[in-house]
Amino acid sequence: MRLRSLLFVPGDRPDRMEKALSYGADALILDLEDSVTLDAKPEARQATANFLRQARGRIPLLVRVNPLDSGLLDDDLAAILDAPPEGLVLPKAEGASSVEALSTKAADIPILPIATETPAAIFQLGSYASVRHHLLGLTWGAEDLPAAIGAIGARDETGHYTAPYELARSLTLFGAHAASVAAIETVFPALADAAGLAAYARRARFDGFNGMMAIHPAQVPIINEAFTPTLQEMAQARAIVDAFAANPGRGTIAFAGRMLDAPHLKQARRLLEAAGENP
Repeated sequence: MRLRSLLFVPGDRPDRMEKALSYGADALILDLEDSVTLDAKPEARQATANFLRQARGRIPLLVRVNPLDSGLLDDDLAAILDAPPEGLVLPKAEGASSVEALSTKAADIPILPIATETPAAIFQLGSYASVRHHLLGLTWGAEDLPAAIGAIGARDETGHYTAPYELARSLTLFGAHAASVAAIETVFPALADAAGLAAYARRARFDGFNGMMAIHPAQVPIINEAFTPTLQEMAQARAIVDAFAANPGRGTIAFAGRMLDAPHLKQARRLLEAAGENP
């Protein structure tokens, strides 16, 4: 499943769900958690279940359910499992044990944990490899964690994450790749800052993230562009693969004025595979 862009849609807004299909996102996240008030959750469950039945097969549909300890999860699952989504987004996840707990309730549905929303979760980011067969990917969030520890915020006056939240981001990235699943960057909340979003998404891909969540339709094309290899990148990757193929048995080759070895070949192959080619 290609997951460059995952667009959130409130579960109690069926009018937005149908429109969201046309925005170009690789997947939609129908939200039953933070964007829906407690009183509106029954309505949101029904609207989400109806949309899952109507739109199945048109685009990958994920559902963000409520946390394991919320007392709301069982009602969420009862409403949607008759027309199961392609994935469940699990907030407040705290490692492999959280994934196992949800998988017992919703067997065979891949899970995308939001893996950094509690202090305890940070110490479990290396545990997801043991449940990789249940995972769709791994993502993180920078909003709930500051609130959980009484911090003023996650970003400094320049808008950059402070050290504790850069750590959470990095551990999520490495935790995902250790589990051999997609690493999904968190949302960019400044809706009016298109240039800032583009820079943030480009950095995420540069660092090794495979995709990113979006909170507004206008963010989707910017994210898709950032996570799509350029023609120049594709051409160079093909040339690197071809250069190694022309020199079988050699671990190091000269290429365009620099020395390349096995990690460069692996990187080139991964870029081509991500773009749908078979190097």
